[in-house]
Amino acid sequence: MKITPLLAFAPLAFGLVITESSVFEQLQSSGRKYLASAQNILDNALAKTVETTKEAENKVYNKIHKAGCDVDSWLEGSQLYDESFNPSEDHPHHPPPQHGPPHHGKPKHPPHHDHKPNETIYQLISKSKYTTKLAKLIDEYDDLVQVLNGTKANYTLFAPTDAAFEKIPDHGHKPSKEFIKNVLLYHVSGDFYPAGRVLHSYTIPSLYEPSELGHAQRLTVRVTLKGPTINFYSKLVAVNIFATNGVIHGVDSILIPPPQVADIIDLLPGQFSTLDLALSKTGLLEKMKSDDYPHEGGTLFAPSNFAFQKLGPRINAFLFSKYGEKYLKALLEYHMVVNQTLYSDAFYDATEDSEESQDRPPYYHYDLPSVLGKPLAVDVARYGPFVEIKINGFSKVTIHDGVAKDGVIQVVSNVLVPPKNAASGEGVWTGEELSVEEFMDRLEPFVDDEVMDL
Repeated sequence: MKITPLLAFAPLAFGLVITESSVFEQLQSSGRKYLASAQNILDNALAKTVETTKEAENKVYNKIHKAGCDVDSWLEGSQLYDESFNPSEDHPHHPPPQHGPPHHGKPKHPPHHDHKPNETIYQLISKSKYTTKLAKLIDEYDDLVQVLNGTKANYTLFAPTDAAFEKIPDHGHKPSKEFIKNVLLYHVSGDFYPAGRVLHSYTIPSLYEPSELGHAQRLTVRVTLKGPTINFYSKLVAVNIFATNGVIHGVDSILIPPPQVADIIDLLPGQFSTLDLALSKTGLLEKMKSDDYPHEGGTLFAPSNFAFQKLGPRINAFLFSKYGEKYLKALLEYHMVVNQTLYSDAFYDATEDSEESQDRPPYYHYDLPSVLGKPLAVDVARYGPFVEIKINGFSKVTIHDGVAKDGVIQVVSNVLVPPKNAASGEGVWTGEELSVEEFMDRLEPFVDDEVMDL
């Protein structure tokens, strides 16, 4: 395994998930085995988080983005990444993640707790003094109350504490009732995810389903500099509070449904200013935002500013010249996949009448059709807490699963250049220096072709 020494100081914010449930168990109260009810478990687990949330976390999250969430947090630590793991190496201490079907049986009881849960998720949060604001909002939606009070399935609720709501500025317009309901749905998964399963997941489906996505909006599970988080910024502060119909995990920040892919790119100039300029210059950014090009999800393999720099100053000067604009457009279209959404541990294909593809072996391959009409060869390898995604056998995904309202962003280490022979994959570019003429030769067959609309 080849990983830079710096990686030890930033717990793989872009791809590593903690594998040991004992890490999460330490977040829970040590005296829980003496409690007589699940309600006391909930209160006790959340009690110790309130003051630290007020004193420390508010200092970190006082910046409010126009998108409504901390969109740049999912890039935290990305520059520390150098070389990925070698999946062929033997790592006996990291068993492969289990991505089996959802649990439909009765929830397992937490350690050191001898009492069976006798209250629903809704009853627990309604009675807790630390989730009064969440319960008040849920009470406004009878169907949500029915879901969290029912026993048709084992649900998972990521419950923001009252202190999490205090981070919202007092000024400003009150969100619409529809928006608030979508926010609440985004905190609930229709599957049973106790701590152990959370730790072995890269993404988790929620009950919120945007029309532009065509499937359940997913939550990203990662370990960041702030510890175990959901969507890279909302820290897990309590876990495994079991109810008769599922499990509750406490979080210290409200989970806001993510904006569109184009908005995320625009909000992160430090990473994507070159890509943003390229999309704007070619008119693709406007298409991505327009309702005239309906789609159900998609995948953007997004090259960072540094990835563009690797092309060299001459190729960049050519691409952003008036003559090179058509080449730039073709190049960008090669990074876009429409109606097929690839996450680290799930794949949705809106072009076929099929369900989510999640149960996969440790190594699997996709040929994804780009908007350019030329396929991208994508290989996904998982081993324990590690995941590696390579495109065309060369370019690595350095930041995984940037969830968006209309798809997912996978940040790539290199700009993707079409092979000389797209049909056979012959002449795949592997990072060697290219002259402007060689670069043009690779894109020339695609520039005059009629490309697919977004």
